[in-house]
Amino acid sequence: DGWEITNFGPQGPVSVSGGQIVLGMGDGCTGVTYKKEFPELDYKVSLEAKKVAGNDFFCGMTFPVGKESCSLIVGGWGGTTVGLSTINRKDASENQTTTYMLFERGRWYRIELLVRKDTVRAYIDDKLVVDYIRAKGDVLSIRPEVVLSKPFGITSWYTTAALRDIRLEKLD
Repeated sequence: DGWEITNFGPQGPVSVSGGQIVLGMGDGCTGVTYKKEFPELDYKVSLEAKKVAGNDFFCGMTFPVGKESCSLIVGGWGGTTVGLSTINRKDASENQTTTYMLFERGRWYRIELLVRKDTVRAYIDDKLVVDYIRAKGDVLSIRPEVVLSKPFGITSWYTTAALRDIRLEKLD
């Protein structure tokens, strides 16, 4: 409810079945965008995601941080990179949030994102993987490929992914 298929152009098919959103492999981004009101700060998003096929990110979560936007990339750049895109025009593969993890095909991963005024934290299976503390002058932005995901959207890149149990919680 509130979700729309994002019309990236060469995206793969998107389907809903058995409580899952399946993002089919496309020629670039495939995704869904939440079109209802979404908070800019002080919120938590949690979901489960799995890679079904492909070798790139299976969860690219674009989200607001105040008036700016940013993306949490899970499994990017060949399948192992986790981080925020972009900080001061540097992608998740080349900024202070870059980390690496191995992701198994067909396994569900619990992903949590917490957004506050000066911090963005992400957890995968309860392990802290992104602990970004905003420095004075930092500029958050998103890559042009995911502009259509604003204000909040989830994408995959040349990868078939499944999503379930997507929840939004406002934080005090």
